[in-house]
Amino acid sequence: MPATDTITTSTSTRQAEQPARIATRRRLLMCRPRHYDVTYSINPWMNPSRSTDAALALRQWEQLRDLYLELGHGVEEINPVEGLPDMVFAANGATVVDGKVFGARFRHAERTAEGPAYLRWFEENGYREVLWPEHINEGEGDLLTVGRRILAGTGFRTDSRAHAEAQEFFGLPVTSLTLVNPRHYHLDTALAVLSDDEVMYYPEAFTPGSRAVLRSLFPNAVIATAEDAAVFGLNAFSDGRHVLLPTAAKGLQAQLRARGFEPVGVELTELLKAGGSVKCCTLELRDR
Repeated sequence: MPATDTITTSTSTRQAEQPARIATRRRLLMCRPRHYDVTYSINPWMNPSRSTDAALALRQWEQLRDLYLELGHGVEEINPVEGLPDMVFAANGATVVDGKVFGARFRHAERTAEGPAYLRWFEENGYREVLWPEHINEGEGDLLTVGRRILAGTGFRTDSRAHAEAQEFFGLPVTSLTLVNPRHYHLDTALAVLSDDEVMYYPEAFTPGSRAVLRSLFPNAVIATAEDAAVFGLNAFSDGRHVLLPTAAKGLQAQLRARGFEPVGVELTELLKAGGSVKCCTLELRDR
């Protein structure tokens, strides 16, 4: 279904100064957390000595999937692979723009097999323009599409050389942003895309130069507090009207409502033990 199809939902009373927000149907790829566990540590959130609840992780993931379906979005599922507990974080599996698939090459050995697994899914599902990258990039974890521009994170995971590789492949301008806080190791933990020209982000996650770039590109961005960033409030998904984000990010929810968005709180506390939330579980299939 084209991404430009609008979703018909019940309207709520808006203040006159709030812009009208229109949701668009999205096609999404997700991976059921059948093998989810925290058995190693590759980010500050992961602690193998801390117990995980696989049944709770599955219930919370299913609630997120069901929310997408209730909002009118299409959800595809890739089969999870045993031995790849982080495969649930589908956003890291690739970047898809205009039906072209830029594969992911992971930095840590524990996740390297995820890249080929996701590429196989795309090839088996009819995608023809598929690139196995030369340089390390962790998919939509670090490559976020805003309109006809890609914001690209580096500093912890994705190699900055992958930014140029993505620009050549997609033929879209790529803007590099450098992350400095290890708790925000991927761009999608420090910045969320709200619409084709709006974002929200946590300034302290970036270098001074990157903050200046963001201020120039998005002077009216929603700015997250340290408290909201700490609960992964920026690991969010927007369809242009509804913004799905962690329930605990109360400040961001209030700011979003003031701008005419409809925030939808989601509980993914079990997956947060591995450093993931709403966006991490969601890979957008931007087909032609």
